[in-house]
Amino acid sequence: MTLPIFLIGARGCGKTTVGRTLALAQECQFIDTDYWLQENAQQTIAAIVEQEGWDGFRARETAALEAVSAPSRVVATGGGIILREYNRRFMREHGVVIYLCAPVDVLADRLEAFPLEGQRPTLTGKPISEEVSEVLAQRDALYREAAHYVVDAAQSPDKVVSDIEAALQLARAS
Repeated sequence: MTLPIFLIGARGCGKTTVGRTLALAQECQFIDTDYWLQENAQQTIAAIVEQEGWDGFRARETAALEAVSAPSRVVATGGGIILREYNRRFMREHGVVIYLCAPVDVLADRLEAFPLEGQRPTLTGKPISEEVSEVLAQRDALYREAAHYVVDAAQSPDKVVSDIEAALQLARAS
């Protein structure tokens, strides 16, 4: 694999979990833009949003995407990275974009089972299942627009990785 693989999707779809497993399988480096951004800013996403607003955070997110994009990398992105047209175009033009798609109930169950305290502030202030439903309704078309491939992320991480590898094999063959 040469081009970077960008994993996109809603919070809870498994971008980080699948990304780590995929990077091992592909023998390449794994980078999570949210973690990279927090380490470089020396503050949490919640703190960045509080100080700079969502626009400030989104600008930092774009800079992080550009900084971590390199050959032989699997890049897990933040759920809202697709909100900027520039980011969608950048990922499509510089790598292979995989949308890890899962239904609202799966995403909500995962987020409730493994809450990420302080990492991401709520987008709507509503309960998890309502927020996930609203956010996914707003973003699904953007994820699909950005993606080269859509993979069912409701499956086990190993099955998701297997499906991604099958899609990559088809891409190489054509």
